[in-house]
This record gives sequence, C-alpha cells and structure tokens, in this order.
Amino acid sequence: MSANTIQWEKDADGIVTLTLDDPNGSANVMNDDYKQSMAAAVKRLVEEKDSITGVVITSAKKTFFAGGDLTKIIQIQPENAQEAFNEVEEIKADLRTLETFGRPVVAAINGAALGGGLEIALATHHRIAADVKGSQIGLPEVSLGLLPGGGGVTRVTRMLGIQNGFVTVLAQGTRFNPTKAKEVGLIDELVGSVDELIPAAKAWIKANPEAVQRWDVKGYKIPGGTPATPALAAILPSFPSNLKKQLKGAPMPAPRAILAAAVEGAQVDFDTASRIESRYFTSLATGQVAKNMTQAFFFDLQHINGGGSRPDGIAKQDIKKIGVLGAGMMGAGIAYVSAKAGYDVVLKDVSLEAAQKGKGYSEKLEEKALSRGKTTQEKSSELLARIHPTADPADLAGVDFVIEAVFENTELKHKVFQEIEDIVEPNALLGSNTSTLPITGLATGVKRQEDFIGIHFFSPVDKMPLVEIIRGEKTSDEALARVFDYVLAIKKTPIVVNDSRGFFTSRVIGTFVNEAVAMLAEGIEPATIEQAGSQAGYPAPPLQLSDELNLTLMQKIRKETAEAAKAEGKELPDDPAGRVIDTLVEAGRPGRLGAPVSTTTWTASAQSCGPACGRRSRPAMAPTPPTRRCRTSSSACCSPRPSRRRSASMRVC
Repeated sequence: MSANTIQWEKDADGIVTLTLDDPNGSANVMNDDYKQSMAAAVKRLVEEKDSITGVVITSAKKTFFAGGDLTKIIQIQPENAQEAFNEVEEIKADLRTLETFGRPVVAAINGAALGGGLEIALATHHRIAADVKGSQIGLPEVSLGLLPGGGGVTRVTRMLGIQNGFVTVLAQGTRFNPTKAKEVGLIDELVGSVDELIPAAKAWIKANPEAVQRWDVKGYKIPGGTPATPALAAILPSFPSNLKKQLKGAPMPAPRAILAAAVEGAQVDFDTASRIESRYFTSLATGQVAKNMTQAFFFDLQHINGGGSRPDGIAKQDIKKIGVLGAGMMGAGIAYVSAKAGYDVVLKDVSLEAAQKGKGYSEKLEEKALSRGKTTQEKSSELLARIHPTADPADLAGVDFVIEAVFENTELKHKVFQEIEDIVEPNALLGSNTSTLPITGLATGVKRQEDFIGIHFFSPVDKMPLVEIIRGEKTSDEALARVFDYVLAIKKTPIVVNDSRGFFTSRVIGTFVNEAVAMLAEGIEPATIEQAGSQAGYPAPPLQLSDELNLTLMQKIRKETAEAAKAEGKELPDDPAGRVIDTLVEAGRPGRLGAPVSTTTWTASAQSCGPACGRRSRPAMAPTPPTRRCRTSSSACCSPRPSRRRSASMRVC
C-alpha cells in the first residue's frame, strides 16, 4: 500500500494548503508515493473547484523538495525508454492541470528547491521563498548528465527567454540563494522567515483571484523572441559552436540536449514543447553518461559525505587547535580553510616574517571576499584573528592536530615533526600533506606512529574540494576517524586511500601526463594530444597540466620513485617521457613558474631527443575535407563541399 505524501488542509476562506511530507524519508522526492499522492490531490482540486479559492503548496520537511527519484532514474534502460517517457509525461500532466484548473496556486518555499522541487514551484502562479541560510534554488540536473524533465526547460525558456534561461539557469545547473533567485526571476517574492510564508501566500491568493500563467495568456511572447525572431535568429547559429567550445569537445550530451529542447520548444505550443523536453530527458536517462555522472556525483559523494569510509564504532572527537608547519602556498591555504571552519590555527615557519607572509594569503582572500560582498568585516576579522603566525615551536602547545606542509623531503619532514612532537598534546594527530612520499616510511620519524596519517590537500586549497586521507601500516582507526571528521568540517570531500608512493590522485595524474609526453616522443603533434585530452573530458589537457605542475617537480618525483624502487630491488620500465622532460629542464624550460613550455618548445624538445626518446616517424595525415557552415546544432547537415581555398577546413556543427 502506498503512503500518502501530501497533507490536505482547507481554511474558512476556501484556500487549500497542500503540505508535501513523505513519511518514509527525510526529504520529499518524486517517487511512486509522491506520484500517486499528487495525482489524487490534483483530482480532488478539480472536483472541489467550486468551493476552492486558491492553493498553497509547501513542505513539512527542512527542505521544500529534493527532486527526482535518482535511485529509479539510474536504473532506466534503453529498452524501457517508452515506459520512462510515459511516466515523465504523467508527472507533468498533473503539474499542468495544477496551473490551468482555474484557481491561483502559490509555492511557499521553506528551504532548498532543486531539480524537481523547483519544477513543481514553476508550475505555480507565484513563488514565495523564505530567505533562510543554506537554502538553494535551481535546476542542477546538467551536473548529473540529465536535463530538467519535469517542465523545467519548457517553463524557464518561456519565463526568461532562450538565451537568458539557457545561460543563466540551465546550462551550468547553477544553484542560487533565495535573494539571487529572485534577481534572476525564478522567485517572485521573499519573506524573512518560514513562519511568514503561508500568510504571505494566502494574501497573494486573495489579491489575485484570477491568476493564470503568463504563457497561457493569448498573445504572450517569449522574452528575446523565438528562433523566427530576426534578432535571435542572427545569433542563434553561434550557440552550438560556443557550447562546443566551452565543452572543449568533451562527450557531454546533456548541455546540447537542453539547448535543443529550449530552441525547439520555443517554436511550438506549450504542450508540444513539454513532450519534446520529455523525449530529450528520456534519451539522456537511458544513456550511460548520465548513469556514470549520477553514480559518481550523487550516490558516491553521498556515501563519502555520509561517512561511508569512516571506521565504524568510533565516537566523534572535536579538534580544538590546529598547528600548520610550513607557511608556503599549501600551508597558508590549509591555515585559511581551517580558520574559516572555526578552528584556531598556529601557522609556523622558520621565521616570523615567513609565517606572517603565509597569513597574508588569508588576508588577500578575505579582502577579495569583502569586495564581492561574500562576507562582512566582522566575520573577516574574526577569521583572521584565529590564525597565529609564529616561528617559535613552543607556540604549538595545546595543538591537537598537526599538519605538516613543508618540501617533499623525508629528512626535512622528520625534522619538523621531531621539533614539535613533545610540545603538542600527547594524543595529537600528526598529519603530513605529502603528495607522493609513502606514509609508512614518514611515520618512522615520530614516536607515535599510530597517530601519524597522510592528509593530502590540492592547490589552491581554498578552491579544490578533494582531500586524500592516507593510512599508513600503523595508523589507528581513531586517527583515521578524527581526520575524516576534520575534512568534512572544513567542507571538503575526503577519500581514504592505501599507502603507496603517489597514493591515488598523483598516480592517476602522473600516468595521464607521462603518457601524453610519451606520445609526443613518438611523433604525435602536441595539438592533437591536447585536443584528445580535452575531448576525453579532462579540465586541463595533459601537456598544459605538465607545464603548470612544473617539469622540475615531475623530474624530481620520477627520480625519487626510481631510487625507491631500486632500494627495494625493483627496476622501473623504460620511460621515454622522462627523457623529454629531462631535455626541457636541461634547456632551461622547467615550466610555467620558471619558464612556460609552448607547443613549439614541446615539439622541439621531442625532436632534439630523437630516437633516444623512442621517437619514430609517422606518415603524414590526410587533410580534413572542408565542410559547409550549418545553422543547426545537428551534425547531420555537415557534409564536405568544394572550397576555393585548399587550406580552408571548417566544421562548426
């Protein structure tokens, strides 16, 4: 038997309040119980229309509505496409009835309204949101490889226009706070608290008894026009090419499907546009890209942030004071994110001047945040007051979590830990921010190896969301649990990895960039390598990434890895990439911080390295035939045609 997820209450004025409240979950989602409950509620509204003056939709949960049932969406297979399409159409039919049955409907949004939650609200005539902390409003489906299939594309396009709706709301899946959502046009009214929502909603209903959706008014025109409007028609052909440029050729079908649904839907009536949207949603939901993205960016992240990798049965222990050893770029960033999370931080370096310079990094970030209205002077001053620069080891007294962020040198790391180990709290965690050095080996330099752990941040620390937690052979469950809790407290994503040189991310990135340089040594052109990396979906192509990482660092890591392997009686395989990098470093081109490496320099280096790098000649590639310009997002129209310029080769579809 299905559970009723919608409570019905009618007041003396004939205003019905529908309260979304799934009894089987902490949040409301578009599951089977919701679908049956909404269908029943809408049917009753139509049947009792004569005694009803208006409808308010709100939520009994902390959030308004969480969106679609992803556990079900991720299971949709291509052979179930028609069934999935029909189900989406049924959900949308109830929302369409809600906005057209002849009474004013208001959404009283008490918390986050994302995805399907906002789509429910968009089907009402007026949206009022409580301006409460943490509330987010938006259509983030694109970040999961999907599109807003519950009417989101169709209604946003009709509200804001093709260009504004796509760029501002749909393409990036932007999440807005209530104030910004009102500025954008997704929200009509703000109130200061949740308690003010229902009175404000009922007041609007009484003042607007004949409310209808703007797109249901005869003669309504979409802002900015349709593809038939000359001004929009002049720029519309650039949309697909700009989108392709932004995606760097990566196989991401969702943004293209959203654009297509918006453009095609703007040329037809509302109901036809809605069916077009459903078709595109079904094609994405049955595809593998959406399944992969949904698994990674929703379910896997939910598992991690819910403590899935944290040892069981260990009580939470609050960290009170953090000591950061090394005030360089990494140490300064770690100090900042820790202070921002409310921790007192002792930032130590070899001199007070160096430590103060490290604090200056936080000061610059706060100045920028103030100028952009992201914080207040009071909050900024409190944050900076929590960072205490010093050169005196004695100032680390009372610290219960040490994070070392000095150079990648085992002896140096041992030295800085030995300097403070007897000063900090007896049970203080001892963490190393090393990116490659095995934690078990580093732990031999301290007395309490059970409290020693790897905690690898990424640069810039204030922006990068991932933190690797590396467990050494003797690291205790208690230490792992405490560090896991700290990473969540600073609002980062912790992944627990095994102890091996390079851990997880450095080994993956190292393989990525080394293979690219090896391909270069084999005679593949740099531009081809970079394009392949971009088309595979990487945020930065491999040779550019190598340049930014610094070739000297890559060379140093490679040599240390080889020495470590030799000490263990192992021999690393031949490395043509290493020889190209050595050639560049010897030529005084160590990378962006020292001297950037251009495409020409990469090629020249590989050529000068010659056969020693494994370079071999390759046959010249045949030129790509020129293609005609297309005025559509479809690649079907791209066919070669003769060109008066032999060198001209263009594909803009």
